[in-house]
Amino acid sequence: MSIEQLIEHYGIVAIFLGTAIEGETAAFLGGIISHRGLISYWSASLMASAGSFAGDQIWFFAGRYAARWRVVRKLTATPTLTQVTSLLERYPTGFILAFRFLVGLRTISPIVIGTTRISTGKFVVLNAVAALIWGQLFTALGYLFGQGIERILGRLPLQHHLVMAIGAAAIVAGAALVFRRIFRKATLSAGRS
Repeated sequence: MSIEQLIEHYGIVAIFLGTAIEGETAAFLGGIISHRGLISYWSASLMASAGSFAGDQIWFFAGRYAARWRVVRKLTATPTLTQVTSLLERYPTGFILAFRFLVGLRTISPIVIGTTRISTGKFVVLNAVAALIWGQLFTALGYLFGQGIERILGRLPLQHHLVMAIGAAAIVAGAALVFRRIFRKATLSAGRS
């Protein structure tokens, strides 16, 4: 079975699971795969949204009902917890809508939100809205990246296209992490002044 056939048969499931577990890269690759015509754009983007929603709901419920589990305690015992808690206390609705776009805060945020008094219903609604926007955005970015690569280099074999996409996603993620560290250091320095 070729890679194209595998993607046609299991691509939607892979996008769902990938976005539930990892996030941006899976949605981005879903956009590239949809650009190649192996699955429809709407299938890819809706599965990206659904996977993101499901993953964050699981972490929210872990924070709400399993706060004593070792894995949950380990995740909440990070320095990032203070930053997440501070943002959540100041901007609860805005933070719930935005946390999935903040590099390094995607897993811990729904756990922390689950430990607060924010109602499950409110989180479900805001999580659904944010997941829909997020899924459309990152899938569209992958689709556009696929178009750009095809215009510049022609129609490459799928494997080459995917390797380039993973490389681009890694560069973007690395840049985002560097930016986050710089921002955190600047914030800490300003707080000490």
